[in-house]
Amino acid sequence: MAVLDINEKILDVVQFADIVFWPVAMDIKYKDVEAMPDNYIDVCFFNGSIRNSEQEHMAKLLRRKSKLLIAYGACAHLGGVPGLANLHNKKEIFEKVYVTTFSTYNPTGVYPQPKVQVKEGTLEIPEFYNTVRTLDQTVDVDYYVPGCPPAVERTIFALESIAKGELPPKGSVLAPLKSVCDECSKKKEDKKISRIYRVYEKTPDPEKCLLEQGIICMGPATRGGCSARCLKVDMPCTGCGGPCPNTPEQGAAMISALASILGLEEEKEKYTEEEVEKLIDQIKDPVGTFYMYSLPASILRRKVIRE
Repeated sequence: MAVLDINEKILDVVQFADIVFWPVAMDIKYKDVEAMPDNYIDVCFFNGSIRNSEQEHMAKLLRRKSKLLIAYGACAHLGGVPGLANLHNKKEIFEKVYVTTFSTYNPTGVYPQPKVQVKEGTLEIPEFYNTVRTLDQTVDVDYYVPGCPPAVERTIFALESIAKGELPPKGSVLAPLKSVCDECSKKKEDKKISRIYRVYEKTPDPEKCLLEQGIICMGPATRGGCSARCLKVDMPCTGCGGPCPNTPEQGAAMISALASILGLEEEKEKYTEEEVEKLIDQIKDPVGTFYMYSLPASILRRKVIRE
């Protein structure tokens, strides 16, 4: 639905394009897409990560039917928030959802199965995979539009580039090369911090850099193109734009930036090992903080669980 954020410009889209598949807005079935000739669709904006067999089927189907396939949004681009499920395996997730939650009554431990025989026949549901994947870990992708949701200006840029035939080289992220920090108007003073605050623990000065006030902001490690929209309402960047082009490992880049502002690199002789541990312990959810949207696309990809 992020496409609708472009408001009246959607009318410009229908002037140069026929929309043939839009599940949330059109009554069209998978069989209708399957009946289309290969490469029938000029451009497909695909949103969502690949979590189950239905999503994988649609990714492969739309790749075959489309001349250009664009990963639209953080989930298709990087795995997104659903990608944090890679910290667990299928067994752990099913046990939590269908057995151990307080409100669940399932004494026999019944889990969903891809096929179930009932008196009316065979019921089929998508197979739930062990690992969340990005779109380009499943099929070949031509372009990427970052964001959760994509900023209006990124959607408009993508549509206008397509309409004018001015797309960059294949594989490009359709966003600027600068970081969110470069787009943020808050004052930066290269100030060191001695404590990390969670968002609810401190009311920030709206004029000053949130990171320099001790609030973790992913701006230094995140590609811009969103006009720093979260920072404008004094909320820290959480990294939905993905890594900057020169630092593809987003979490590692942010850890480096945080170590610098904590003074752990330049003034490491001032800190005992115990003091460093206390600073690190203030980061309550390291993976969820540094890889909120990008875990499946990172070199970590998932937690290794030995059964």
